Parts: sequence; structure tokens; C-alpha cells
Amino acid sequence: MQFLLALIIVGPLVGAVAALLPAPPGLRGTSPDQAVLRHGVTVTGAVLIAAIVLALGFDHDQPSRMQATTDISWIAALDVRIHLGVDGISLPLLVLTALLTFLCALYSYFKMPQGPSPKAFVALLLVLESGTLATFAVLDLILFFLAFEMVLIPMYFLIARWGGSEGVTGGRQAAAWKFILYTLLGSVVMLLGLLLIGLSAGTFDMMALATDNGSGLSTSVQVTAVLAIGLGLAVKTPMWPLHSWLPDAHTAAPTVGSVLLAGVLLKMGTYGFVRIVLPIAPEGMRVFAPYLAALAVVGIIYGSLACLALAKEGAGGDLKRLIAYSSVGHMGFVLLGIATMTPTGVNGALFANIAHGLVTGLLFFLVGALKDRYGTADLDTLAGATGAALYGRAPRLGGLFAFAAVASLGLPGLAGFWGEMLALFGAFDPAEGLSRPAFLTFMAVAGFGTLLTAAYLLIVVRRVCMGVPSGDHGHGPGTHGAPGTAGTPGGPGAPAVPGGAPGFADVQTYEIAAWTPLVALTVLAGLWPAVLLGLTDPAVQQLLAGGKS
Repeated sequence: MQFLLALIIVGPLVGAVAALLPAPPGLRGTSPDQAVLRHGVTVTGAVLIAAIVLALGFDHDQPSRMQATTDISWIAALDVRIHLGVDGISLPLLVLTALLTFLCALYSYFKMPQGPSPKAFVALLLVLESGTLATFAVLDLILFFLAFEMVLIPMYFLIARWGGSEGVTGGRQAAAWKFILYTLLGSVVMLLGLLLIGLSAGTFDMMALATDNGSGLSTSVQVTAVLAIGLGLAVKTPMWPLHSWLPDAHTAAPTVGSVLLAGVLLKMGTYGFVRIVLPIAPEGMRVFAPYLAALAVVGIIYGSLACLALAKEGAGGDLKRLIAYSSVGHMGFVLLGIATMTPTGVNGALFANIAHGLVTGLLFFLVGALKDRYGTADLDTLAGATGAALYGRAPRLGGLFAFAAVASLGLPGLAGFWGEMLALFGAFDPAEGLSRPAFLTFMAVAGFGTLLTAAYLLIVVRRVCMGVPSGDHGHGPGTHGAPGTAGTPGGPGAPAVPGGAPGFADVQTYEIAAWTPLVALTVLAGLWPAVLLGLTDPAVQQLLAGGKS
């Protein structure tokens, strides 16, 4: 198990180096580009298998105990150690990261984004995976910071070199710069907070610090540390008003970049709150919890209103930008759950984390497929005279898009429901010392946010899947241009495509392979939430109790 966890983290790095080397003659095939993309699928597939084996070998009777641990001295002078391990909190995030990266590599094998050499693309994808997996497995504050930073450079290049410029002010380069400047500035402040905790407590070991539960740190140190670390984590989450890098980054990023950014990178921020801030500086967290909750619910309402504005007819809204703003709202529920400082709220936050990764990952895959077919993600174009009308043109693609949208709005029976409901339950009865009237107000505002979320997602489904602009009540989809007529992508006399309208392909085989696991897990998590909650709950209970089970 120790070896397996180390392999999961180091394997992608070795694969990234190998991707940059010339392919051996026997593996080169007819195309060196295809050989390196196949290498990416093989390495990420091997990492996913290792992650599944680790999950199967995990002692599910003791999810609160740190397992598969490695603890080796690294920088003795600072007492920095290579300390790795997984428990019920980090295991689901490890498996989610391995799964999404594999699906992205598989999708890229058949649909490589426009840009420079596939060698660099695969290498960056693997470095990104290694950094993210390390973030969820390390148990030393300095190592956490290094892993946290390791993902920035690969994501910067994925946006800057393989992204698109449509709908982005200043183009993809500006979006990439905005992403890295925001996150780097946040990280600098976070590093100061981590150093303050480590030097004040005399150790950087997260397990020892969590067991102390802040007893070795004065209240002023805890408050200062939570402010500094919280700022860095809030940028990555992202929390309103530190979110403005996210819509541009998502709009410019290639499809797989958006999937990984939403599905995995945003989770690093909320994971840091749960793993570091809650157990290590509880007094400091208690001071800032009401403010965190207030900003979280503002983010929920703001994200929903921004999406409603983008979904409106004539607004020129980009579908990728709309889903990026929806992420601000969904991550608001995660932050609200964490701010309650209760087992119910924190479990809800962790569940919502995984649900958001599955559902929003699927949504970005689907929007990427729409953009590939139409050359645009502009909502007015998709809904207008040259519109998608997906139910008629590509029924399977339309059905999947509607499924992902209702999962995102929190339909009971699908993954999106449980996390948001538990976060609201946590706000109903927050931890001792927090103002209940304030949190009841936050709960009511967040509950209103769920209605706004349903409103904008149903408008988007209506416009994209039925081809009806939101203001048009008198016409059906047929009035906006029949398939294969002038103005549609098919054009006059376009060849028929099996399973879809003329000139418009329905879901392809490789897309089914990449999307089916996300659909299946969304349904499984919705119908059987105990799979996740059984892992996270004992670990959360112990974490909040300061290591005492």
C-alpha cells in the first residue's frame, strides 16, 4: 500500500519525462503524435488502476485512520518530512483525480486540441496529475505548498498554448496570465501562514498539528494564520470576490483543461480548508467562519445571477463561461458547509466537492463536443437560427446535456443533491460558538440560490436542446431552420450522419467511453450516498475532535 501510493504520485512524473523522449521504434507506429497520446492514455490508465487497487485495499472499517503511510526525513534542519498517507477524506479525491485525468487523456487521443506538439501536451497533463495527486496525499505543510504550486505551470501552458480565444477579453494569453497571477499571489500569502504555523508549533507535520487541535498555538497566531492561508485557498476555490480569474480561464482553456480545472484543481482549495485550517487552527477558524459563510452565500447568489444574465437571449453568453460562473455558486455551497464547522456541514462539503467534479467535468466535456461540432459555444448562436436543437439533431447528445444540467441543479437521486442539502443542514445548526441566527439567514439565502440555479440551467436546456430562444414562446424548434438548410452547419445537401441530423454527428464511440463513467458515478452517488459518506464521516468526526475518535 505504501509503495502503491508512492507509485500513484511519482508514476505520472516518470511518464511525463518519458513522453518527452523519442518513442522506441517498435512503439512509434505510423504516427509519432498518436504514439505519444497513446503513452498518455497508458500512463494515466495505469495510475487509475493503481488508485482503484488502493481504494479496494483501503481498510473501510477504519476510514479515520491514516493508511498507506510513508514518513521519511527530507530537510532535517527544518524538520520537513516526506510524509504521505490517505484517509476517508483524501481517498475519494485521489480516485476522482486519477479518473478524470485518464478520461481527459482518452478524449485527447481521439480529439487532440489545436496547438503545438502533443509531446508537450501529454507531459504537462501528467505533471498536472502528479501535482494534484500529491496535494491530496501529502501530510507535511511545506510539501503541501510545493504540490499546490506544482499544478500552476502546467495549467498555465495548457490555457496559453492549447486554448481558444473566443469569448475571452485579451485572448487566451491574457486568461492564462490572469490565472497564474491570481493563484501565485494567493499562494505567497498562504506560504506565510503555513510558515507561521510550522515555526510557532515547532513542526510542519499535519498529523501532529491536527492532533494538537491548535492547543500549541495562541489565538492571535491562529487568527493570523487562518487569514493568510484562507486567502490563498479562497483564490483557488474560488470564493467571491476572488473568483474573477475563473471565467476567463475556463472560457480560454481547451476542453480537457476545463474538465481538470473544474473537476480537480478547484478541489485543492476546499481540501486545504478541511485538512489544514479546520483541525490545526480551530479558534482562528471560529473567528472567520461567519465571514466565510457570508462570502460563500454571496458567491452562490452572484454566480446564479451571472448565469441568468448570460443565459438571456441577446446577451451573447458563452456556454463555457456560464458553467464557470455556475462553479462559483456550487463551490459556495462547499464553503458554506466548511464554515458551519459541524460534521454534517463538512461531510456535505466533501460530498459536494466530488459531485461537482463529476457533474461539471461532464458538462465541460459536453460543451467541448458542442463547440467542436459548431465552432462556437455562443449561446445565442446555439439557440438561434443556426441553433443546435439537440433533441432533434443529436438526441443522445441532447439527452446527456439535459441529464448533466439537472444533476448540476441538484435533482434528488443524482450526485448534486446530497452535498448541497447537507451543507444547508449544517448551516441550520452550526458549531458551538457560532451565531445561529446568522447561519439561519445564510441557509435561507443559499436555499434561494438553489432556485436561481434551477432557473438558469433549465433556460439553457430549453435553448440548447430545443433550439428555442428564451424570449420566443410562439415558435417551436422547427422555425429556426430545419436541419441541413442554409445557415446550419450541415448546409444544403449535407451528408446524413447516422444517429443525428444531416451534417451533425451524434455522440461518437470515444465520447461514450469518456463520458459513461461520469454518468454512472453521478447516478451511483445520488442513489447510494453512503458509499462516500461512509468514508468521509468517521474521518471528519476525528478531524474536528482533534484526532480523538
